[in-house]
Amino acid sequence: METLEGLVIINGTDIWKEYGVFLTEEKKGGRENLTAIMMPAKAKTHVGVNIREHDGVKYSADLNPKSEERDVTLHFALFAPTKEQWLSRYRAFISFLKQGEKGWLRVRLSELDLTMTMFYVDSSNFKPLTYLWKEGVQASRFKVKFREPEPSF
Repeated sequence: METLEGLVIINGTDIWKEYGVFLTEEKKGGRENLTAIMMPAKAKTHVGVNIREHDGVKYSADLNPKSEERDVTLHFALFAPTKEQWLSRYRAFISFLKQGEKGWLRVRLSELDLTMTMFYVDSSNFKPLTYLWKEGVQASRFKVKFREPEPSF
Protein backbone atom coordinates (compact mmCIF):
# COMPACT_ATOMS: atom_id res chain seq x y z
CA MET A 1 0.00 0.00 0.00
CA GLU A 2 3.03 2.32 0.14
CA THR A 3 2.50 2.83 -3.59
CA LEU A 4 -0.54 4.99 -2.73
CA GLU A 5 1.52 7.38 -0.59
CA GLY A 6 2.13 10.79 -2.10
CA LEU A 7 -0.15 10.31 -5.12
CA VAL A 8 -2.83 12.80 -4.04
CA ILE A 9 -1.96 15.66 -1.71
CA ILE A 10 -4.73 18.06 -0.70
CA ASN A 11 -3.68 21.24 1.11
CA GLY A 12 -0.43 19.54 2.06
CA THR A 13 -2.13 16.41 3.43
CA ASP A 14 -1.44 12.99 1.91
CA ILE A 15 -5.03 11.65 1.78
CA TRP A 16 -3.87 8.01 1.81
CA LYS A 17 -1.71 8.38 4.93
CA GLU A 18 -4.19 10.57 6.81
CA TYR A 19 -7.57 9.11 5.82
CA GLY A 20 -6.97 5.83 3.96
CA VAL A 21 -8.46 7.46 0.82
CA PHE A 22 -7.22 7.10 -2.75
CA LEU A 23 -8.44 7.71 -6.29
CA THR A 24 -10.20 4.72 -7.83
CA GLU A 25 -12.21 3.91 -10.93
CA GLU A 26 -15.72 2.51 -11.46
CA LYS A 27 -14.26 -0.76 -12.73
CA LYS A 28 -10.88 -2.24 -13.64
CA GLY A 29 -9.35 -0.40 -16.59
CA GLY A 30 -11.62 2.63 -16.13
CA ARG A 31 -10.32 6.12 -16.72
CA GLU A 32 -13.04 8.33 -15.27
CA ASN A 33 -10.63 10.28 -13.04
CA LEU A 34 -8.11 10.96 -15.80
CA THR A 35 -10.93 12.01 -18.14
CA ALA A 36 -12.35 14.43 -15.55
CA ILE A 37 -8.94 15.90 -14.74
CA MET A 38 -7.81 16.36 -18.35
CA MET A 39 -11.12 17.58 -19.83
CA PRO A 40 -10.55 21.16 -21.01
CA ALA A 41 -12.86 23.88 -19.73
CA LYS A 42 -15.37 25.43 -22.12
CA ALA A 43 -14.38 28.72 -23.71
CA LYS A 44 -16.19 31.84 -22.55
CA THR A 45 -18.53 33.21 -25.18
CA HIS A 46 -17.38 36.13 -27.27
CA VAL A 47 -19.58 39.21 -27.38
CA GLY A 48 -20.50 40.32 -30.85
CA VAL A 49 -22.46 43.27 -32.16
CA ASN A 50 -25.32 42.54 -34.52
CA ILE A 51 -25.81 45.74 -36.50
CA ARG A 52 -28.89 45.72 -38.74
CA GLU A 53 -27.16 47.57 -41.54
CA HIS A 54 -24.21 45.12 -41.72
CA ASP A 55 -24.03 41.46 -42.70
CA GLY A 56 -23.38 38.97 -39.94
CA VAL A 57 -22.08 39.83 -36.48
CA LYS A 58 -19.02 41.96 -35.74
CA TYR A 59 -16.43 40.76 -33.22
CA SER A 60 -13.32 42.42 -31.85
CA ALA A 61 -10.14 41.97 -33.90
CA ASP A 62 -8.59 40.42 -30.74
CA LEU A 63 -11.00 37.85 -29.29
CA ASN A 64 -8.73 37.26 -26.24
CA PRO A 65 -10.04 33.72 -25.53
CA LYS A 66 -10.64 32.79 -21.88
CA SER A 67 -12.05 29.71 -20.11
CA GLU A 68 -15.22 29.18 -18.10
CA GLU A 69 -14.96 27.61 -14.66
CA ARG A 70 -15.32 23.83 -14.73
CA ASP A 71 -16.53 21.00 -12.53
CA VAL A 72 -14.24 18.04 -11.86
CA THR A 73 -15.78 14.85 -10.46
CA LEU A 74 -13.29 12.45 -8.90
CA HIS A 75 -13.88 8.88 -7.75
CA PHE A 76 -12.46 8.01 -4.34
CA ALA A 77 -12.21 4.83 -2.29
CA LEU A 78 -11.74 4.69 1.47
CA PHE A 79 -10.15 1.75 3.27
CA ALA A 80 -9.83 1.07 7.00
CA PRO A 81 -8.94 -2.02 9.07
CA THR A 82 -11.98 -1.68 11.40
CA LYS A 83 -15.54 -0.37 11.31
CA GLU A 84 -14.74 2.34 13.89
CA GLN A 85 -11.72 3.57 11.92
CA TRP A 86 -13.72 3.57 8.69
CA LEU A 87 -16.53 5.67 10.20
CA SER A 88 -14.06 8.08 11.75
CA ARG A 89 -11.98 8.42 8.56
CA TYR A 90 -15.03 8.88 6.32
CA ARG A 91 -16.51 11.63 8.46
CA ALA A 92 -13.13 13.33 8.85
CA PHE A 93 -12.34 13.17 5.11
CA ILE A 94 -15.68 14.66 4.03
CA SER A 95 -15.34 17.38 6.68
CA PHE A 96 -11.76 18.04 5.48
CA LEU A 97 -12.99 18.50 1.89
CA LYS A 98 -15.87 20.77 2.89
CA GLN A 99 -13.71 22.97 5.13
CA GLY A 100 -10.50 23.18 3.11
CA GLU A 101 -8.43 26.26 3.87
CA LYS A 102 -11.11 28.94 3.97
CA GLY A 103 -13.02 26.59 1.67
CA TRP A 104 -10.20 26.19 -0.89
CA LEU A 105 -8.54 22.92 -1.80
CA ARG A 106 -5.18 22.68 -3.54
CA VAL A 107 -5.31 19.20 -5.05
CA ARG A 108 -1.83 18.02 -6.05
CA LEU A 109 -1.65 15.00 -8.38
CA SER A 110 2.01 14.02 -8.31
CA GLU A 111 1.89 11.57 -11.23
CA LEU A 112 0.58 14.32 -13.52
CA ASP A 113 2.73 17.08 -11.99
CA LEU A 114 -0.50 19.07 -11.64
CA THR A 115 -2.06 21.16 -8.88
CA MET A 116 -5.68 22.28 -9.19
CA THR A 117 -7.23 24.91 -6.92
CA MET A 118 -10.86 23.93 -6.32
CA PHE A 119 -13.63 23.81 -3.75
CA TYR A 120 -16.01 21.07 -2.67
CA VAL A 121 -19.46 21.04 -4.34
CA ASP A 122 -21.03 17.71 -3.35
CA SER A 123 -20.64 13.96 -2.95
CA SER A 124 -22.63 11.27 -4.72
CA ASN A 125 -22.83 7.61 -5.65
CA PHE A 126 -21.69 6.32 -2.27
CA LYS A 127 -21.22 2.56 -2.52
CA PRO A 128 -20.21 0.37 0.42
CA LEU A 129 -17.83 -2.37 -0.69
CA THR A 130 -18.09 -4.23 2.63
CA TYR A 131 -20.77 -4.65 5.32
CA LEU A 132 -20.43 -2.01 8.02
CA TRP A 133 -22.35 -4.10 10.53
CA LYS A 134 -19.62 -6.76 10.41
CA GLU A 135 -16.29 -6.32 12.16
CA GLY A 136 -13.10 -6.29 10.14
CA VAL A 137 -11.72 -4.50 7.10
CA GLN A 138 -14.06 -1.88 5.64
CA ALA A 139 -14.06 -0.19 2.24
CA SER A 140 -16.30 2.11 0.22
CA ARG A 141 -16.32 4.10 -2.99
CA PHE A 142 -17.86 7.52 -3.71
CA LYS A 143 -17.70 10.47 -6.06
CA VAL A 144 -16.87 14.03 -5.11
CA LYS A 145 -17.62 16.99 -7.36
CA PHE A 146 -15.29 19.98 -7.16
CA ARG A 147 -15.42 23.33 -8.90
CA GLU A 148 -12.26 24.81 -10.40
CA PRO A 149 -12.93 28.55 -10.93
CA GLU A 150 -9.69 29.14 -12.84
CA PRO A 151 -9.24 25.94 -14.85
CA SER A 152 -5.87 24.32 -15.27
CA PHE A 153 -6.95 23.25 -18.80
